[in-house]
Amino acid sequence: MKILKFCPNCGKESLQWDGEKKWSCPNCNFTLYNNVAGAVAVVIRHQNEIYLTRRNQEPKKGKLDLPGGFVDPKESAENTCKRELFEELKLEIDIPNLKYLTSLPNVYQYKEIDYNTIDLFYEYQVSEKFEVDIEWVEISEAQWFPIHEINLEDIAFESQKTFFKEYLKNNI
Repeated sequence: MKILKFCPNCGKESLQWDGEKKWSCPNCNFTLYNNVAGAVAVVIRHQNEIYLTRRNQEPKKGKLDLPGGFVDPKESAENTCKRELFEELKLEIDIPNLKYLTSLPNVYQYKEIDYNTIDLFYEYQVSEKFEVDIEWVEISEAQWFPIHEINLEDIAFESQKTFFKEYLKNNI
């Protein structure tokens, strides 16, 4: 992890990392917590197929991913699902049709900083397949995969691999 060195309170090069969740300054008693960030991932499902995207940027560029992203301040997880699906896929969804499935911890590494996240998994059933206008900055492609053809080694993040191990076991 890229370690912060300078205290934002007193400005001295005195910040100390506890190795788990906080930095502290012995000079002025300032404490900076590395709190867990909320993120959502949405399983868009049509019968026995799931809509997956391929990442077009780091981390894990080129790997398969569920649509979703980080929760903004003052935003519910369900509203994050709606916003992220529209931003990434231009897909409009009805929040009442989202089904919460589970949550799993994850580490999202971005520019040498490890962000601890809690990934909230939702399912959104659709009555027919669709084509979308994907956000090319974030996604290089999106496609429907038969559930039984999903290869866990192609999945970008550990939390999603863990999720799919159970989801596939219960849905094939």
